[in-house]
Amino acid sequence: MQRGKQGKSPATVSSIETEYVRSQQKKEARIRARKVRLYRRLAVYAIAAVIILGGLIQTNLHQKKALAVKEQKKIELVAELEKVNVEQQKLTRQIVKLNDDDYIAKLARKNYFLSDDNEIIFSTLFFFWL
Repeated sequence: MQRGKQGKSPATVSSIETEYVRSQQKKEARIRARKVRLYRRLAVYAIAAVIILGGLIQTNLHQKKALAVKEQKKIELVAELEKVNVEQQKLTRQIVKLNDDDYIAKLARKNYFLSDDNEIIFSTLFFFWL
């Protein structure tokens, strides 16, 4: 600060109260109010964006987890389907064999000790002693 000739501080400058000065002050107040409203709107939009983005991320993670569970179940069901297909092929071959009279006769002789004409059946038992 500069001091005057007598060591006193200079007088403060007072503003002129004219219509122009008042209009400029109102204009600056409106600009400040607009900025405040703008920052508030931006804050609300940012919060809304964060909430929406969080919901989308949560939904995405939930869907990924559900998809992983379904993929695992699909793998298990495909393995089970393979087993069922093998069993079906086995049963289909057995049906074809059971439609053959010679196979049925052979099966009856084996399981029920039936004999064919002029055939003798020997039954043997083996005992293994330890």
